[in-house]
Amino acid sequence: MSVAVPSTRPKTFTCRTTAEWLSHHGLRFTAGLDKPPLLVMNPPEIDGKAGEWTPEDLLIGAIETCLAMTFGAYAEKHRLPVEAYYSEAEGLFELEDGAYRVARVIIRPTIVIESREFSTKTLRVLEAAHRDCLVANAVTTSVIVEPSVLLSASE
Repeated sequence: MSVAVPSTRPKTFTCRTTAEWLSHHGLRFTAGLDKPPLLVMNPPEIDGKAGEWTPEDLLIGAIETCLAMTFGAYAEKHRLPVEAYYSEAEGLFELEDGAYRVARVIIRPTIVIESREFSTKTLRVLEAAHRDCLVANAVTTSVIVEPSVLLSASE
């Protein structure tokens, strides 16, 4: 079974952001007038402050949430009875030749479905979402998806 891609997508679109330097380790990041700004700092591993958003959080989160949103759109289009979706992700950053790079990203989605009969279709839709995730396709690192498909308590 192949999973069809929604056909109502625009050919191009633009995303605009701004960053305002506040200090040696931090900045105010915004994306559009209708979204609250984020304070973004270096990670503690690079002289930043613990407990603050970092560019690394935003990068890994962008990949993770893109997969989730793409899966949600595809699941809806294919009438997949998903009762819940949640995930966790981790990005491994390695220092190589004096610069950090993302070595890999692992996303572990857990998808709850109402019936065992939808298990294979759920995994195929997730594979399609992984294949088509815009943000994951924009990075050169390996993005690994390790899914768990669970049955709801009602089955």
